[in-house]
Amino acid sequence: MARITDLLKTGRTFSFEFFPPRNDEEQARLTRTISDLQPLQPDFVSVTYRGGRSSRERTTRVVIDILGSTRITPMPHLTCVAHPRFELGEIIGGFRAAGLENLLALGGDPLPDEESYQELAYAEELVGLARMLGFESIAVAAHPAGHPKSPDRQTDRKHLAAKLQAADFAITQFFFHVEEWQRLVDELAALGIDKPVIPGIMPITNLASIQRMAQLSGYAVPADVIAQLEKGGDDPQAVRRIGIELACALCSDLLEAGVPGLHFYTLNFSTATREIYSGLGLVTA
Repeated sequence: MARITDLLKTGRTFSFEFFPPRNDEEQARLTRTISDLQPLQPDFVSVTYRGGRSSRERTTRVVIDILGSTRITPMPHLTCVAHPRFELGEIIGGFRAAGLENLLALGGDPLPDEESYQELAYAEELVGLARMLGFESIAVAAHPAGHPKSPDRQTDRKHLAAKLQAADFAITQFFFHVEEWQRLVDELAALGIDKPVIPGIMPITNLASIQRMAQLSGYAVPADVIAQLEKGGDDPQAVRRIGIELACALCSDLLEAGVPGLHFYTLNFSTATREIYSGLGLVTA
């Protein structure tokens, strides 16, 4: 199985993110989505750690299924907050024993006190544990507008630089202007960090939904993007069409700016990603 670090050395990557299903209906949808997206030949896919400790089995099952039934390289997410240190070590060891070569190390969203662990409080510590247990291709998350827990962007960049000193590459949360990615990369470069930062792309298919997700990540959808989407009025299809056009324009600008890759947040659906690929001329519609 490929190491993403090696893929990034040879050229631009294209990748997708999935989340593990919680029931049979979600499982059927994920299966269809993976099947629909396989012809796009992604360089890798990531699978989120959805929730607390219960995600251990679900995330592992999805990445092992992808590893065993497709030619796609899977990368599991893992969060600090859901497990004590020894369990994190067990999970990482299990990933390595299954043949996985790539890991996305995260601090994790806050959990209820009774479900939360703080033995490893930061993603940088999880990177160190994963490195000690054999992972040589490790990603971390980056927030173009700054992590919601950071008091300011300067502080965020210092923490991110420390994470990237330990890790190999970053994948960003979603954003909507190429300047946001360029500013992030420039600010990291000023701190001596030149490791790959892959932009995360979230196609807008519903304005209210994207605003909720943005709020949870401490990000505000730019006013000009909202204004464009509001031109669709009460017509969901018109709003969706504008959202896809905006995503295509962003991806085109990012590719022109020389990004190391594009990572699409699919929400376990395939249509929007396939439409963007078509709009960019990456595949025939």
